[in-house]
Amino acid sequence: MRNNVPTSSITLLKSLQSKIFPAVEKELIYWKAKATAIPNQELRDQALASIDSKKFHCQGGAVYALLAGERNREAIKFIVAYQTISDYLDNLCDRSTSLDPADFRLLHESLFCALDPDQQTQNYYALREDQNDNGYLHDLVRTCQVQLVLVERHVAQPFLNRLVSLYTDLQVHKHVDIRERVPRLENWFKEEKEDDELAWYEFAAASGSTLTVFCLVSYLLGGKLDEPKAKSIFEGYFPYLQGLHIMLDYYIDQKEDVEAEDLNFCFYYPNEEKMSQRLSLFIQKAADQVQPLPDSSFHQMIRQGLVGLYLADPKVKYLFDETKLKKHLLKTSGTNARLFHLFTKLYYKMRK
Repeated sequence: MRNNVPTSSITLLKSLQSKIFPAVEKELIYWKAKATAIPNQELRDQALASIDSKKFHCQGGAVYALLAGERNREAIKFIVAYQTISDYLDNLCDRSTSLDPADFRLLHESLFCALDPDQQTQNYYALREDQNDNGYLHDLVRTCQVQLVLVERHVAQPFLNRLVSLYTDLQVHKHVDIRERVPRLENWFKEEKEDDELAWYEFAAASGSTLTVFCLVSYLLGGKLDEPKAKSIFEGYFPYLQGLHIMLDYYIDQKEDVEAEDLNFCFYYPNEEKMSQRLSLFIQKAADQVQPLPDSSFHQMIRQGLVGLYLADPKVKYLFDETKLKKHLLKTSGTNARLFHLFTKLYYKMRK
């Protein structure tokens, strides 16, 4: 099997434009049509909103399909379906009529099921009033399962289970009653004791990324994964690259999260300077941890691409002191980050 993993930013950007984005668009058109047919208005509204407002999550995540070689289309189908589940459930919990942690945990059982074709789907809405989605969530889960049927997933299953367990715990704790959120997250962090260098809100952020799942599954589909490699990928991505991903996501959402009274982990830094220092540390630690990985230049571009992409988002211009922090993080990340930043800004202009 040929190795088509891009080794330079130019080849990566060409692959995104010519191969990845068109395939993602096709998948999202399919899922949007499915979402439009959901009978229950609340479920339909949240499904459509998650696709319309979080499309870029699927576009960014689908870059990992380039690790799957000739099975990149199967990888894109998995990534788009899995990310759509994640974004849909986030909307259901974020804008929920429920504050029941048991309800949130049951909803997220769908992600465990999506990663294990041997599991049967169930009624994930059993603990909430809104029920009839016309099979939408089940179809998303089965689409993920179908891509994994023929791969040797046992080499990655423990790491996939760990990732989805962390992700589910985060989603449960951060969506309960506002008075309970921080105490629950702090207690969860004490129980996990994953990394003494992290604050509780940094650990929480690191648990909220889907990047490592996409990386592992794409390597599985490409037939290029054994257990030692799966372990090295998990350790290379968690917590610092995943933490960088979600902290940048929270960074650009600060203004709207204030207005919506949503939890934002950037708010727990004492000041902008401290936040800049910590994000720089995440950039440097992530660079060190992905360096030993196979296809290390690709993973370094992911790290740089995250910084360039998020800091080019139009929402950044509404943030206090954004220019100073943006310049510092782009400089810390390296030349490719500035190239990805320019590419993303041009993309937004063209889209207008």
